[in-house]
Amino acid sequence: MKIPDLPILTTVVGSYPAPSWLMAYPSKPNLRDAVMVVLKLQELAGVDVVSDGELSRFDPSHPETQGMIEYFIKPMDGIKMQFSREDIAAFRSEARLHYRTQPAGVVVGKIGSGTLNLPEDFALARSLTDKPLKFTVTSPYMLAQVLLDRYYNDKVRLAWDLAEVLRQQVSLIDAEVVQVDEAHLTGHPEDWNWAVEVINHVLSAVKGEAAVHLCFGNYGGQTIQKGFWRDLIPFFNALKASHVVLEFARRSFAELEVFKEVKPELALGIGVVDIKDNEVESPETVARRIEHAVKTLGQERVRWVHPDCGLWMLHRSIAERKLKALVQGRNLFLGLEKAT
Repeated sequence: MKIPDLPILTTVVGSYPAPSWLMAYPSKPNLRDAVMVVLKLQELAGVDVVSDGELSRFDPSHPETQGMIEYFIKPMDGIKMQFSREDIAAFRSEARLHYRTQPAGVVVGKIGSGTLNLPEDFALARSLTDKPLKFTVTSPYMLAQVLLDRYYNDKVRLAWDLAEVLRQQVSLIDAEVVQVDEAHLTGHPEDWNWAVEVINHVLSAVKGEAAVHLCFGNYGGQTIQKGFWRDLIPFFNALKASHVVLEFARRSFAELEVFKEVKPELALGIGVVDIKDNEVESPETVARRIEHAVKTLGQERVRWVHPDCGLWMLHRSIAERKLKALVQGRNLFLGLEKAT
């Protein structure tokens, strides 16, 4: 499907609130119905590039992350999901993730794809909408951070093998946009030089537009990383992506200026909807935020607008209204129609 030819496009980051019937009865028919509903809600809101809501990843046992970790690592070869008290103690002794008290898994052998089947989940969403579609994968750098490594003893080698698994699967996905999600590097910019290499390895297989989403965390609806966009300028300039999808509404727009230092061929996506606040922005507020970004960086740089992060922590009615405000605000800024 062709992405609309508009100077500024609307999209979502990925996740959407899981319908209650899916959480209560997580069967394949119910999953199909839920994905269809989520896609239709985005279509009715007028979103240009939609997502399946990442509903196939939702795990009620891990509600803090909307399945962005366990969904990827649980099916892989070389990772065990049961761990001992000693494993937990070893993970805590590394003191890398204050928000997690135990590892997502323990690496005990060479990483392989196992039963991971991303193309199948994409095919389900593709069959349910004619709109341009986004598919998301969690960054191999981030996945490496949440694992206890008892095999490689080298985070970089571990991340490279994770990246290769993801690259192979992404090569089979014919989405208009494939987006790599990264919510750890923002708090650890010192790792940018090797993090960008493993992320670029995944992006090299993307058939459509390659995107990278960075935020400062949405773990149980909470920010978990402290840092500044300016510290990641070298990362952005080394990134082999079409565009980036960035958190701004929650953090304010004071750091927009630093993106003047980012290479011009990397289009910018600006978060103009705060997903950690239940108050629904008015279309006028969204339009003002877009106007500020455009005045600061130029119309040619600001190509996408979207929520700061995934919508999964919000009530469904609030998420729906925020998406409508996003599209109406973009339209108001572009003069396409009056806000209603």
